Amino acid sequence: MALIRKFDRRERDRVSMHEEIDASYTSFERDGRVILQIDTYGRTSRQVPGKQSQTIQLDQEGAKALYEIIKREFSL
Repeated sequence: MALIRKFDRRERDRVSMHEEIDASYTSFERDGRVILQIDTYGRTSRQVPGKQSQTIQLDQEGAKALYEIIKREFSL
């Protein structure tokens, strides 16, 4: 699990598309701040299908940073 508060842009020499997987989100309050948690679930072909794979958390600072990236990259 990781709480993300900022993002740094990094150029990559090679990029590839990943398979589509399921994800879920929840939000909760901890120590007076709202946390958005996103959980991903691995491929259905995994040894344990439906098992949670990765979790990221965003507080308000991280959410604002991601929001600005999304607006810029998708011209929203």
